[in-house]
Amino acid sequence: MPPVFAIASNIVSGLGMDTEAHWKAISQHKIAIQKFEDAAFSNTPFWASKLAPIQWQNIDSQTRCSLPLSPFEQMASYSIKKALDELDEPIDLSKTAFILSTTKGNIELLGKTTDERLLLHHSAKQIASFIGIGGKPFVVSHACVSGIVALQYGMRLLQSGRFKHAIVTGCDRFSKFVLNGFQSFQAISDEPCRPFDADRKGINLGEAAATIVLSLYRNRENDVLFVAGATSNDANHISGPSRTGEELAMAINGAIKEAGISPAQIDMISAHGTATVYNDEMESKAFELSGLLNAPVHSFKGYVGHTLGAAGVLESIVSIESIKHQMLVPSLGYENLGVPKPIKVSEKFEPANLNYALKTASGFGGCNAVIIWKKS
Repeated sequence: MPPVFAIASNIVSGLGMDTEAHWKAISQHKIAIQKFEDAAFSNTPFWASKLAPIQWQNIDSQTRCSLPLSPFEQMASYSIKKALDELDEPIDLSKTAFILSTTKGNIELLGKTTDERLLLHHSAKQIASFIGIGGKPFVVSHACVSGIVALQYGMRLLQSGRFKHAIVTGCDRFSKFVLNGFQSFQAISDEPCRPFDADRKGINLGEAAATIVLSLYRNRENDVLFVAGATSNDANHISGPSRTGEELAMAINGAIKEAGISPAQIDMISAHGTATVYNDEMESKAFELSGLLNAPVHSFKGYVGHTLGAAGVLESIVSIESIKHQMLVPSLGYENLGVPKPIKVSEKFEPANLNYALKTASGFGGCNAVIIWKKS
């Protein structure tokens, strides 16, 4: 199969408006999660990561056009525009696939607009039109593995010869609908989340847009390679993860086999790490079953919360930047191991020899997805 490169990226979240700002925030251990008291979202206080008004002003000024874009579509369009601006030379959009990863899209407009406006493919068409892609866009809406699956699909499209480039964008807004849903599960933490920690209480939600431009052609010498991906399903429970971790381990082993490497060659793991009791336990078991207990592990959700459809793309960008800078990312909120298997949770922003980074994700319906990035 031909090599696939990640040639540009962008992240928009409460931490900043581009990838560089996020990397700087990581180096300074900054956190975007804060306490809100807003009756428009919840009758009780909640901790979350949201974009600031000045960020929305920036997004609005950069995405004004004749198209009737919703805030969700504006956020995604802005992220794509900024990612494309990173390229040394523009790519041919006629040979470029656009893949949108989201779980809820315009759900905040429910009851306020036409049903068509809520359809994810309608949003994808609006965004594709804004960035100048005339071909039919693709949508991946597969719970919290959406971003990872969208990236895998982009890689397969390029390797099949159908396209030369792929723009993969993950995006979800913070909404009352989603917050109330997770509150009904009693899964929302009343403090900044603490993935893998003994005192973790659950998740924080976040909003973000993140874009990775994939290509068959290298843009810069240090572009990172996308080498493998695999999926699996627990077939166990509509919302609870597997209790054994065997199914996530199947996906991990499948990706490692496709990459043509051994488990010992994985130098870093970007875990799903939601800070819920069962997800973190399951992941630790899966890492043991896959022979990965020696690999440093972090969750990025301690910085920006769980960004749903954006999470897989956003957290992959952090992995890519880790490889480029040869630095491990600390897992914020972690103090004492609170999972049954002795995983090595990263606690410092420190240099490391990183050749292969593995990214995991799991979601409702028992879905699991794994991808592997490689230093070029």
